[in-house]
Amino acid sequence: METETINPDTAWTAFSARDRSFDGRFVVAVTSTGIYCKPSCPARHPKRENVRFYRDPADARAGGFRACLRCKPDEVGRDRIAVARAVALIEAAEDIVALDDLAAQVGYAPHHFHRLFKRATGVTPAAYARGLRAQRAARALTEEATVTEAIYEAGYSAPSRFYEGGAKRLGMTPSAWKRGGAGVTIRWTIADTSLGAMLVAATDKGLCRVSFDEGEEALRERFPNAEIVPGGAALADLAARVVASVESPDRDQDLPLDVQGTAFQEAVWQALRQIPIGETRTYTELATIAGNPRAVRAAGTACGANQVAVVIPCHRAQRADGSMGGYAYGVDRKIVLRNREGVE
Repeated sequence: METETINPDTAWTAFSARDRSFDGRFVVAVTSTGIYCKPSCPARHPKRENVRFYRDPADARAGGFRACLRCKPDEVGRDRIAVARAVALIEAAEDIVALDDLAAQVGYAPHHFHRLFKRATGVTPAAYARGLRAQRAARALTEEATVTEAIYEAGYSAPSRFYEGGAKRLGMTPSAWKRGGAGVTIRWTIADTSLGAMLVAATDKGLCRVSFDEGEEALRERFPNAEIVPGGAALADLAARVVASVESPDRDQDLPLDVQGTAFQEAVWQALRQIPIGETRTYTELATIAGNPRAVRAAGTACGANQVAVVIPCHRAQRADGSMGGYAYGVDRKIVLRNREGVE
């Protein structure tokens, strides 16, 4: 039975490009050889009429095909199970699990598993663990009576461990987070672009909000206890670079960010920033890169939760059938941004 979860034309395009992000989503069976392969198989490609797409190796074997000895498609399922097990181990651990221990528990060599995990999730095992703890800390800082209690509740062995990395990841001190941004200064300005007025706001660490059709009032609603001040000369250069991202998206501005989300959202945002200019990714591909191939809707939600339009290029995301999908600031703007990058 051919795959019901991916369009055959999309599958053929991925297979033709040897796109690794599709590995594990389907296998390619070749009628002229009787074998099935991963989409990224380096072997010479067969003719389109000799190809069938199956959801998984079991379906291909049921269809009378055998596994390719070169790309070893059956190991993809093993890799995905190992990553899933590692994620569960990380989430259950009270402290960050050493790479050697994590790899040993899932049956892989450390360096190989490090690459495998990063390819599947977009982040390293240590970065995933740090993100998870920062997420727990952010939640705990809104629930616990004191900052110290929140730090221990999040799984840090001591406050000093949190301040070494967690506070930096949150983008503000834990006390400021606890008080809804109190003590944090956010500078803002409205920049004129060919796509309309754009709000640009930043802390000392980086951009915290970039959006169309919003102003100071909307910014204050998002950060009710922060000090909101006009950007002036301190924000001028950064705002100009953001405008350049709109007008000339073919140039990577590498802008500093101060945004937070769940570990999955941050993995999706990182995946978006890694998409080459002029290319797109489906929500399914983004979910797969972020470590949960079935979380397609969550990947779309992560795109919608993007705080910095254009800078994190969620306009490069689309549905599996090739259609545009939604965009927080209007599909017309999404079309223009994509066209400027060479996406038809």
